[in-house]
Amino acid sequence: MSTPGDNRAPAALVTGSGRGIGLACAEALAKDGFSIALNCSGEGSLERTRNHAARIAETYGVETRAFAADVSDARAAGQLVDDTIAQLGAIDVLVNNAGITRDGLIARMSEEDFDAVVGINLKGTFNCCKAAAKPMMKQRRGRIINMSSIVGIAGNAGQANYAASKAGVIGLTKSLAKELARRNITVNAIAPGFIATDMTDALTDAQRDEISSRIGLGRLGEAADVAALAAFLASPAASYITGQVIAVDGGLAL
Repeated sequence: MSTPGDNRAPAALVTGSGRGIGLACAEALAKDGFSIALNCSGEGSLERTRNHAARIAETYGVETRAFAADVSDARAAGQLVDDTIAQLGAIDVLVNNAGITRDGLIARMSEEDFDAVVGINLKGTFNCCKAAAKPMMKQRRGRIINMSSIVGIAGNAGQANYAASKAGVIGLTKSLAKELARRNITVNAIAPGFIATDMTDALTDAQRDEISSRIGLGRLGEAADVAALAAFLASPAASYITGQVIAVDGGLAL
């Protein structure tokens, strides 16, 4: 995205950016000159997220902020967007990355586990999109990048709640792309496959080998692979791309 006319740096909010893919996205955008608002889910992880923000600011010479907010709460999501605008001057890019898993076969899956995953992954994305859409519409520009998953396209046994939430993100993305295009706001989704993060650290070597055998490129992806696409979708080169779901899965779904 081009620099705004008021000579400030463009500003990006990345939810769920205290670690993993979200943190990698925040770093990739900072490298491209964006001021960054990082977000974590609660006060318990806020200090760690502030430390990441300070390191990014020092490394890339950009302004950063860190906020704790539960995006499944509409009021908290709205306040997160308001705080980003107040601290960084605007919100030009929103990366909806906050997400959780609570896996289990449907016969054993509790209603609470289903609701929690859908609440963060889908409703949280909706809440942040709704909060950011109004200021983006007013400034007549913006980029929204939603994190879906290859599981939202292909499904996965033991992840009915996660797959449903990520499939919902795809429908939300396509609908908002149609609603917001006339205001020069693009809305796209990224569908990662198996990415090496804290969530995959618990896998055994045998499980990693089995998963890798199903991936065309023969390996798990890195958070930087996903972040590179997010940075592209936020760049001027992607100004004519909207309503798309782009897989970063090494050929897993082929």
